Amino acid sequence: MYESFYGLNSDPFRLNADHRFCFTHPSYIKAKGSVQYGLHRAEGFVMVTGRSGTGKTTLLGDLLASLSPKKYVVAHLVSSQLEGGDLLHMAAYAFGLDTHKPQKAQLLILLTNFLVERRQQGLRSVLIIDEAQGLAPSALHELRRLSDLQHDHTPLLQIVLLGQEGLRTMVRTQAMEPIHQRLVAAWHLDPLGPEETIDYVRHRLERAGWKGAPAFAPGVLRIVYDFSEGIPRRINLICSRLLLSACLGESQTITLEDARTVMQELRDAELAPPQAAL
Repeated sequence: MYESFYGLNSDPFRLNADHRFCFTHPSYIKAKGSVQYGLHRAEGFVMVTGRSGTGKTTLLGDLLASLSPKKYVVAHLVSSQLEGGDLLHMAAYAFGLDTHKPQKAQLLILLTNFLVERRQQGLRSVLIIDEAQGLAPSALHELRRLSDLQHDHTPLLQIVLLGQEGLRTMVRTQAMEPIHQRLVAAWHLDPLGPEETIDYVRHRLERAGWKGAPAFAPGVLRIVYDFSEGIPRRINLICSRLLLSACLGESQTITLEDARTVMQELRDAELAPPQAAL
């Protein structure tokens, strides 16, 4: 709605992750670099954690876009409280294999043969699990066994885990020591700071063809930062509402009053974070 009013070529503040809008702030750069380093090692586990909405799925899309299908075969699945046996079936399914094998041993042989064939073709196999904090301990131990698969002393599978803060806590427990020892790279994705929030909003707008309208009055983006706590998904929600409000008022500038009004509306609709600043 506001895109046409302000001459934008797309919606800069959609809630769904879109790696074309990725904002390469320092923590994002280090997270991406950690994964790239881990992929270069071609073994073990790589882990990226962060609060919900900090950009893990955007990072994933960015990485997937950079991996050549001539070099990598990638399977991607989203965890949903998976146990060990279910995890093995889901991993095989994500690689496009027939998962109707009745016995775990048969399924493991099928998956191993697939990975060996890909390695012989010069391809590296990567299993990416999003929302990995939902994995049961048995599933993580199943992943550890998969990461140990080798052919001619070469690892057959590398595993990338993306998850919320609970994943980092879980992997650090004594019971998960075998997983922790196999981590070749890890990074915790931090929320944006105040200046990064300003740069993030400008970046998203410019990617959508922003020419300066609407303008943000001094102090508006500080309110956005305080309200969002620097979480990109929350910033998107707030800025989308700010642009909509300004559009409905046919205004070319978002004022402090506009920002305070929108923040109160979000509170009234119970869309504000619990401790959002006034």
